Amino acid sequence: MLTDSAGESFNLKTDTRARLTLVFFGYTHCPDVCPTTVADVTAALRRVPPEVRDQVQFIFITTDPARDTPEVLREYLDRFDDSHVGLTGSLATIEQVARRLGVPLTGKKKLPSGGYEVGHGSQVIAFGSDDRARMLWLGGTSVGDYQHDITKLVRTG
Repeated sequence: MLTDSAGESFNLKTDTRARLTLVFFGYTHCPDVCPTTVADVTAALRRVPPEVRDQVQFIFITTDPARDTPEVLREYLDRFDDSHVGLTGSLATIEQVARRLGVPLTGKKKLPSGGYEVGHGSQVIAFGSDDRARMLWLGGTSVGDYQHDITKLVRTG
């Protein structure tokens, strides 16, 4: 079971009731891909019509539960949009969820500074309300492409 940034249990199958749920695996200490991806998805969600935005949920699942406590996730995501959901849990649970969704996690890589990076896939996956994957965006997707695709996915179901 995963835990949201309020410390509550969160089930990806039963707690995602939005018409469209966007899932991204990342971590708050990520220097590049994670903040860029979250910023781009957030910008796209701000550009879609309000009736589309109201039907979309963005979920950020940490790949670094040792550092990304529920409080750290909430603070990080609030910099982008306070409606984003942050999830954490045991590393084993996160790895299991990632495997089920086909997202690679390659683990920690020690840095010369003494810190570490966490290797993970950079894709964002869109799921319909039926829990079926509808779209997979690779890292580097433009704000315009997210905006176009999200609008189309919500409107066509």
